[in-house]
Amino acid sequence: MNARTADTAAITAVLDRLADAWERGDGAAYGALFTADATYITYVGTLYVGAQEIGDAHQALFDSFVKGTKLAGRTVSIRFTGPDTALVVTRGDTYKGRPGKLHKIQTYTLTRQADGEWKIAAFQNTKHQAVMEAISFKFQPASKPAAAHA
Repeated sequence: MNARTADTAAITAVLDRLADAWERGDGAAYGALFTADATYITYVGTLYVGAQEIGDAHQALFDSFVKGTKLAGRTVSIRFTGPDTALVVTRGDTYKGRPGKLHKIQTYTLTRQADGEWKIAAFQNTKHQAVMEAISFKFQPASKPAAAHA
């Protein structure tokens, strides 16, 4: 296994552990996957800073609004921007029961730590607004991406 293949597997494992912590409703485990100074922006625009704040806020959410939900996700791309940094784009959403359409697009920045482990340094979650996107493309076709990133 070459280094990039191993790094890709390690990054994918971080995202798997994130989904597992969410499913278990474990804010501490969720927060532990982020760097001490990580930034986390929700799809409603809330900004959390630091692993502790991210974990604490998610515990409050796991105990209330998102209790019993799971994360569904699909990796769109993993792009290495240096030996210790990767940008990951995913499509995802939360669900109860069976997963549905993935309505959100996420960007993760992961960094390799001094101990060799990968952690999330930044996260941005955006709710895909297909109707608004279609209107934009209709009135300004030049704004449409060259390739569909489904």
